[in-house]
Amino acid sequence: MRSETQHFRTGGEDVVLDITRDCEAFVAGEGDGLLHVFVPHATAGIAIIETGAGSDDDLLSALADLLPADDRWRHRHGSPGHGRSHVMPALVPPYATVPVLGGRLALGTWQSVCLVDLNVDNHDREVRLSFLPG
Repeated sequence: MRSETQHFRTGGEDVVLDITRDCEAFVAGEGDGLLHVFVPHATAGIAIIETGAGSDDDLLSALADLLPADDRWRHRHGSPGHGRSHVMPALVPPYATVPVLGGRLALGTWQSVCLVDLNVDNHDREVRLSFLPG
């Protein structure tokens, strides 16, 4: 197994950040196996979703409907509604596993690997990539 931690800056607003190219670069030349993507944060997740055609914005809209940024949350520190960020990983898990064939991600035509972050108080994110040979 080979692992690496990559760092991303997500900014001060809800975001779906496409990290597919970073994942592709990590597995390039590896052969067959699995890529495991994990975000070690209690307020972020990993989604495999279409990007660029509005689905990423639709995901953020759906999460805003399900998890409003208001003061209903018992977990209260940081910006208003911060507690929703701690609930989000139950809906968008902090991990995903992608097949790798011949050193390439075996994603569908419109699929991308994305970091989902609703925590506007923490802009610095780590993503751990692990390649498990087949």
